[in-house]
Amino acid sequence: MRKTTLVILLVSLCGWPTVSPAQSANAEPLKLIATIPLPDVQGRIDHLSIDMKGQRLFVAALGNNSLEIIDLKENKRIHSIAGLAEPQGIAYIPSSNHLFVADGKDGSVREFDAASWKMLNSISYGDDADNLRFDPASGHIWVGYGGGALSEFDQDGAKLGEIKVDAHPESFQLEKNGSRMFVNLPGARKIAVVDRKARSILASWRTGGPLANFSMALDEQNHRLFVVTRLPARLIVLDTVDGKRVAGLSAIGDCDDVFYDAQRHRIYATGGEGGIAVFQQRDPDHYDEIARVKTVGGARTGLFSADLDKLYVAVRKQGSQPAEIRVYEPVP
Repeated sequence: MRKTTLVILLVSLCGWPTVSPAQSANAEPLKLIATIPLPDVQGRIDHLSIDMKGQRLFVAALGNNSLEIIDLKENKRIHSIAGLAEPQGIAYIPSSNHLFVADGKDGSVREFDAASWKMLNSISYGDDADNLRFDPASGHIWVGYGGGALSEFDQDGAKLGEIKVDAHPESFQLEKNGSRMFVNLPGARKIAVVDRKARSILASWRTGGPLANFSMALDEQNHRLFVVTRLPARLIVLDTVDGKRVAGLSAIGDCDDVFYDAQRHRIYATGGEGGIAVFQQRDPDHYDEIARVKTVGGARTGLFSADLDKLYVAVRKQGSQPAEIRVYEPVP
């Protein structure tokens, strides 16, 4: 009895949820609070980015060859930039109010003034410019592109260096309190651990069997990396100290984005299968799927904003289903 009481007390003091999986499943972990139409937007929608100060959401409408800008105060689209070439990744720079957009078709990264929407620069990478990440520590931007490379460039568009990897980089995450990047390489069936200061490969980790590791999120405080695979659909949890696999659970199919909600110790995985898988982190080594929130087929990308405490899910136009952004609020 004493031992049980002590365990409960320690869990409570550490801030970990004490709600059982059954109790969590009975509660609604996500509530749909708004739907933002994207009239005339056709085809697949890729990644999103956000301007916190200006309360704007940026949407890479890949199949429409456009960038859609949404006012989050009014929940409506306010501008569209046409003539892009399959936009995929977006990085917004608050200090300059500039926006970088990676185009998969022509391999360019285009820079825009986010006030006038004038294009300021175009950086050529030749092939399949994809995910972008802004590094606040250096003020630089990273892009994954081509058959296997990561490139660092500054806000003036000057290329500073690159790191060769074994396959095309999909989602990658940067440490805030360290110099490492964790990079999904589904074509090589592994995750690369990169030192972005030394521009060198530190290690390569496996997912332990499942393949097609496209989406990734990082819980830096608890040294946990979350990777969702597609073959089969699994949530894989790795220790970022040594790459050891600590957990594996069934997940939503065709997942392209996954996010960690540090306030609630939750994980949200958006899947083109038509749902959002919600997982509860009981502690760094133990996880439960507590809900499968229904969306629509093809809605596999999104963005979770901890500052706004909202999850934005991109819905593509399919048949009678129009393109839109669905806004979810975590509960409680």
